[in-house]
Amino acid sequence: MNLLLWTGHVTEDHVPVLKALKETGFDGVEVPVFDPSDVAHYRWLSGVLDDLGLQRTAVALIPDEAHSPISADAAARAAGVDHLNRVIDCCEALGAQALVGPWFQPLGVFSGEGPSDAELDRCAGVHRQVAQKARDAALICALEPLNRFECYLLNTCEQSSAYLERLNEPGFGILYDTFHANIEEKDPLAAFHTAWAKGHVGHVHISENDRGTPGRGHARIRETIAALKGVGYDGWLTIEAFGKALPELAAATRVWRDFFASPEEVYTEGYAYIRDCWNAA
Repeated sequence: MNLLLWTGHVTEDHVPVLKALKETGFDGVEVPVFDPSDVAHYRWLSGVLDDLGLQRTAVALIPDEAHSPISADAAARAAGVDHLNRVIDCCEALGAQALVGPWFQPLGVFSGEGPSDAELDRCAGVHRQVAQKARDAALICALEPLNRFECYLLNTCEQSSAYLERLNEPGFGILYDTFHANIEEKDPLAAFHTAWAKGHVGHVHISENDRGTPGRGHARIRETIAALKGVGYDGWLTIEAFGKALPELAAATRVWRDFFASPEEVYTEGYAYIRDCWNAA
């Protein structure tokens, strides 16, 4: 379960939520690492999760243009490298298995055009500088193509696969998200199979078409889970749903209204739905 449903920074106040997720049946949680300034905090959280028996992945992003990997400003790119290095340090302290998310450009920042070769090359240059550190931390790195209303560098699996080939670094893959695929892919399942055949799928987000409770919308979640089981996928199926708990993230992801009655609805129904889809596949 992605913890962004509740917070961008997990604290002791969220321990009851973590316990409830464990009791529901979740094997792990996805922890936002948006503030990488305090490695000790993530070491503390690692102990909490170990005590609860919850494994973990981490989600990160680029905070602003001053840290953008695609910036023409070398100082901004250097700041981006520093930011990602600190994120990786936090992931290692957390004991995270994967570092996922759109950590290639800041959310909601647009040039008015599609991605240029120069931007893609600059981004690859930043990612190459942190790739070995991520491997040393035993992290799977899964970049998340987002819909065109949130970013412009990577919107589809095809674009993301081309970027991975440009990057040419072991350990990098794609985060396949059913919400974004529902918007951007002409055929979401075909896009998945193509990326899978290239060995590029590293992580999966189960997210409804309105980012609400899985199973209550029209995203092709059941078919996606059947496809995942069919190819032998043995990674994470992580529920991602957004509410209005984080105003800045809600604004960036265009969450203007409630998509579910309560967080409990999301994680209890979502868990049961995914189990049903997997068992029926």
